[in-house]
Amino acid sequence: MQRTAPRKRPADEARYLRRVRPQDWRDPEPKGIYDLVVVGAGSAGLSAAEWAARRGFSVALVERAHLGGNSLNAGSVPSKAIIRTAQIYGIMHDADEFGAPMPVESALDFGDAMARMRSIRTRVAVYHSAHDLTALGIDIFFGAARFTSADALFVDDTRLRFRKALVATGARPRIPDIPGLDETGYRTSSTIFDMTALPQRLAVVGGGPLGCELAQAFCRLGAHVTIVQNDPKFLPREERDAAEILSWSMARDGMEIRLNTAVVGARRDGDVKVLETLNNEMKGEIAADEILVCTGRLPNVDELDLDAAGVAFSPLRGIKVDEFMCSSNPDIYAAGDVCLSLKFTNAAQSSARIAVENALAQGRLRHDNSVIPWCTFCDPEIAHIGLQVWEARTQSIPIKSYTVMLSDVDRAITDGQETGFVKIHIAEGSDRILGATIVASRASELINEMAVIMSTGIGMEALAKVVHTYPAQSGAIMLAAQAYRRDVDRVARGSPEGEPA
Repeated sequence: MQRTAPRKRPADEARYLRRVRPQDWRDPEPKGIYDLVVVGAGSAGLSAAEWAARRGFSVALVERAHLGGNSLNAGSVPSKAIIRTAQIYGIMHDADEFGAPMPVESALDFGDAMARMRSIRTRVAVYHSAHDLTALGIDIFFGAARFTSADALFVDDTRLRFRKALVATGARPRIPDIPGLDETGYRTSSTIFDMTALPQRLAVVGGGPLGCELAQAFCRLGAHVTIVQNDPKFLPREERDAAEILSWSMARDGMEIRLNTAVVGARRDGDVKVLETLNNEMKGEIAADEILVCTGRLPNVDELDLDAAGVAFSPLRGIKVDEFMCSSNPDIYAAGDVCLSLKFTNAAQSSARIAVENALAQGRLRHDNSVIPWCTFCDPEIAHIGLQVWEARTQSIPIKSYTVMLSDVDRAITDGQETGFVKIHIAEGSDRILGATIVASRASELINEMAVIMSTGIGMEALAKVVHTYPAQSGAIMLAAQAYRRDVDRVARGSPEGEPA
């Protein structure tokens, strides 16, 4: 296959900045007392500000950096763009498994891959641009916010007064206390997308969702990746069999995996960065050109002077809110990563809509983690919603699980994507669905069906009657429900559970 030249992409940086922080921007004059002041213009803040403005409330939106927050600028959007490139590049090497010719040359242009990511980020930025927000009547103030009282704050030297406020300042990467790490140099999820060249060797510290996603992506792009996790498995919040499938997949990609391993030091040997590790009292070293630290996130609460506003908070857990997203100050609410344990974009947007409706429309909506799905975008993807098995055990909730392996699903077989499963947990003695875990190439899409099912209270009985397209990988959900129906029929006939129908 003759390699074509990299696609020419427009110079996106100027357009990007015009949308997220125009260089010639001048903050407006404050308009008396605002109905709502939103601090932070990430996923939560943008959702809140737009909701309130479209309903006729006066809104001021404060952002210290760029509109779009972490999700647009250094999180979901750029990471998924790079992951997609890695998927395409990775599958080229398996072309012969599908009866297709292997590419003669498949050299990756890392610069072009990063240019594509920036182009996509610029395109997505248009949907919440400074121009469109001001057209909605939202006053945008760029600068650092700090509260001065229960009903006022300063943005740099400008005072804003409010009837209600929403804090949506998000979270930042948590940096572990590793001796020598600062001197050695490292990258986080906030800086990894600034790289201009693919490192030959990449050491990833942390086996949570983001660490696993980026480790696998850069491995498939051609870097030699070593991932270090101090727990016995990746993704500590996920079920063991899901984490084991991910471990197998990453090992198959050629990644070096070190579980139960702590990083106890870092140093430089010339141009080489070295991590010093400890596993069961056995010392080790990892040499790398770049170090990526993905060890969780901390809420951005430190510089807001929340005490002056009577808002209770913790440096580790963020702003303390009730189920209505209200803080200890009844006129100040919070949403998103600054207060939630689930630090995902969809959770941030949902909590923001709940907070603003409760604050401005006298709503009594409750935030409920049990109906918020999440996904780790590796290959295969791992998605979950609702109750985990160990949570059911801890809460003494008897459950029964129905599992369908993708190797038994026709569409997964034809796609060559048989790795994974659909597992649905129900309350024992009923058909009420309490949770689900899906491991599949498109688990992020399949889990949305489970989100609709659980949010609307559909049980396994009704789900078994829903007609799905054929062939489709979502057929695994239907098969799980039909397995429940067969169990019910066996019990009705007095047959032992598990006996063939």
